[in-house]
Amino acid sequence: MPFRGRPLIEYSIEAAARWQPVVICGRELVLYLAGREEIALIRNDEPERGMSYSLALANRAIQEDIAIGVLLADKPLVNEELIETIVRASLSSDVTYPQRDGEPGHPVVLSPRARRFIDRLPPGDTVRLLRARPQLVARAVETADDGAFFDVDTADAFNS
Repeated sequence: MPFRGRPLIEYSIEAAARWQPVVICGRELVLYLAGREEIALIRNDEPERGMSYSLALANRAIQEDIAIGVLLADKPLVNEELIETIVRASLSSDVTYPQRDGEPGHPVVLSPRARRFIDRLPPGDTVRLLRARPQLVARAVETADDGAFFDVDTADAFNS
């Protein structure tokens, strides 16, 4: 889907470019992104299983002893600076994420320790369950950056 004249996925890829992004996507997006050297591409043939399944696919593809950042393609205002802020703050925590007025946002950085729980997540949009795990240290980073919270889940957002 286009957003402000560009395909929505391009915003996340551009924001994460310096971190060697792994893109998990369905068949149509794989066709669009095929041949791109700046990303690793993994096809999700079961998108109906939700974000936790896509995260599990990425988790299996990435070296297990490093932290991973989770960006969502429907958050086109996330930029490199916001990612860097969350990455810097993640050095002493397992689950690090931006927050404004108690509302959590994205990107989320997961330590190698937090990644061990990814395969245990139930189907759906359940990454937030990692924040609540008592075995993990969660850290919210207060920010006013709209990029952490704005998403394009509705047709009206595409016109923003």
